[in-house]
Amino acid sequence: MQLFVNLPVKDLAKSKEFFTGLGFTLFGMMDGMASVVISEQTQVMLLEEPVFAGYVTKEISDAGTATEAILVLGMESPAQVDELVDKALAAGATPAGVRQEDGVRYQRGFADLDGHHWEALCLVQPAR
Repeated sequence: MQLFVNLPVKDLAKSKEFFTGLGFTLFGMMDGMASVVISEQTQVMLLEEPVFAGYVTKEISDAGTATEAILVLGMESPAQVDELVDKALAAGATPAGVRQEDGVRYQRGFADLDGHHWEALCLVQPAR
């Protein structure tokens, strides 16, 4: 089974530049949309707001003022968490959420260019 998360974006070109700058690849781009490949089974579809509106019957949420979802990316190490979030912040993202470091998890977050809340998470394996 695959998962496709769809997000509305104001400026598709800037969003594509942002996510490729974080090291993600894009797939299956069509007019008004692009797919960010998270893994073989998961993609985040970036849809320009007018395209996104064509798929919904309710008003599009403003991710800059309200949180509808938190998108969490599982990372293999705390260093990967820091690398991704630091890249995002350098590319124009803003800090989001509350940093978690409690011996079980290491987690930091950012809001992308459209205000969507992303978290990078590493679950720390207990010492054996």
